[in-house]
Amino acid sequence: MIKKFINRLLGKTGSESSRRAHPFGKREDVPADVHGIDRSLVDQRALDVVHTLKQAGFDAYIVGGAVRDLLLGLRPKDFDVATSATPEQVKGLFRRAFIIGRRFRIVHVVYGRGREHEVIEVSTFRAYLDNAAAEQVAGNERTSKGELAGMKHAVDASGRVLRDNVWGPIEQDAARRDFSINAMYYDPETQTVVDFHHGIRDAKKRTLRMIGDAATRYREDPVRIIRAVRFGAKLSHLGFTFDPKTLEPLASSRKLLADVPQSRLFDEMLKLLQTGHALASIEQLKAVGLGTGIYPLLDVVVERADDEFVKLALQDTDRRVGESKPVAPSFLLACVLWADVRKGWMQRLQPRPGQRAPAPISALQEAVDDAFEARVGDVSGRGKLGADMREIWMMQPRFDKRVGTSPFSLVDQPRFRAGFDFLRLRAQVGEVEEELAHWWETFSMASDDMRDDMVDAQRRENLAKPGAGKARRVKRTDADHPASDSMADARFRPPQDDGDDEVPTGEDAAEPMPTDGPSPAKKRRRRRRKPSGAGRAEGGAGEAGPTD
Repeated sequence: MIKKFINRLLGKTGSESSRRAHPFGKREDVPADVHGIDRSLVDQRALDVVHTLKQAGFDAYIVGGAVRDLLLGLRPKDFDVATSATPEQVKGLFRRAFIIGRRFRIVHVVYGRGREHEVIEVSTFRAYLDNAAAEQVAGNERTSKGELAGMKHAVDASGRVLRDNVWGPIEQDAARRDFSINAMYYDPETQTVVDFHHGIRDAKKRTLRMIGDAATRYREDPVRIIRAVRFGAKLSHLGFTFDPKTLEPLASSRKLLADVPQSRLFDEMLKLLQTGHALASIEQLKAVGLGTGIYPLLDVVVERADDEFVKLALQDTDRRVGESKPVAPSFLLACVLWADVRKGWMQRLQPRPGQRAPAPISALQEAVDDAFEARVGDVSGRGKLGADMREIWMMQPRFDKRVGTSPFSLVDQPRFRAGFDFLRLRAQVGEVEEELAHWWETFSMASDDMRDDMVDAQRRENLAKPGAGKARRVKRTDADHPASDSMADARFRPPQDDGDDEVPTGEDAAEPMPTDGPSPAKKRRRRRRKPSGAGRAEGGAGEAGPTD
């Protein structure tokens, strides 16, 4: 009674007191006839992981965005599993399982090989701990790597969680997740959804709501700011909107991203652009006031999203993801930075007064180096992604050469398809002729004989152009070589031997054999020069003769 009286004096409602009394929410087990999930939409490999864990005596559920998509009637692209088993116990149950991560230790269970492989991500239920009581370090993951090695729960000076590897019960694991629609657990064997924070209700209302105090949750992990934008973009076409309390501190929390490692921000940027909702993500960034300041390269993408070339690249990426085709970040980023590269390239191709214009390839290489230095920096720009971007750009001048052996070697390059797709987008915006892109598309799919014909036809077309230069050298294997018709030129007739002629020897061998046609020109022989002095000695003795 006294507690209720004090709460009434302080203006606290009963519902607020109830929430404080149940910080982990109230468990609700929702049956199949209520949630309506179609079990056939669940990937068989995820079912196998859940079954294996449950057979070993552990609790196991499909969790996160997969449950949200199943509730909405969508087929999830990825499946995550949450379990009461520790990472070491999970690893021991599967033949191909790998423990990854330091901040959050999880297990990747791998099925299949090569491009057809599938990864089921398995995480252990985590405890909901007061971050104010966590061990604190002065630096970040890099500067405090040795200090963090033995810690299970640690934060930096700003309160950002650096380690969160303390295991706990399922209700605490649900409380530490970000959005209510991502904090539901689905058991495919009993077809029950376990809901602690009214996720099913929010899914029906199309509401994105952060669990707990939004500002505090953004401070714990600032990357949640970017995740909020990504979820908002992904679900916007289904009518989802942000809860006001979730949206209010979103833009003002942007300064917290300054403490996040650049490599992690780079990865989150790629998720924004490569999950099939790139254009919607950019619109969402602008709508919530985060169009700039998250990551420098992302600022460039947002700035150039209305450029026709970049917009086509973003649309092409969204289309490929929607068709379950692979996408490469190198291709999209090469499109975004092409304006910088092309501008520098064109400037370098202009000859300076009194100097010759540089070679196109070397000029392009210098422009690429400048673009990387200005835009990409040290994050992924020096690795495979940067190498692939360079290769796409350096292919572009090679597409202009369609004679000789160059087309055959270019089409065999591992990155040819990416380079050609880049050329195709350039043709769509009028930067190069459509005929050039069509020629290469036909050439790449043609047979060897057809490729030879295409190169010959292109060579003849080049020769027919004004100022094409000197005629080519005719080879004996060419159809228009005189040797192809032996009656046309006696020089190419095979010698006939009737057995009566003697083989000329000695001086006669140097004389040309008689023919019915005009004699071929004699080859001029090089005279062997005698050593100096030898001629004079022989000549003197010959002229003087013997003496008496």
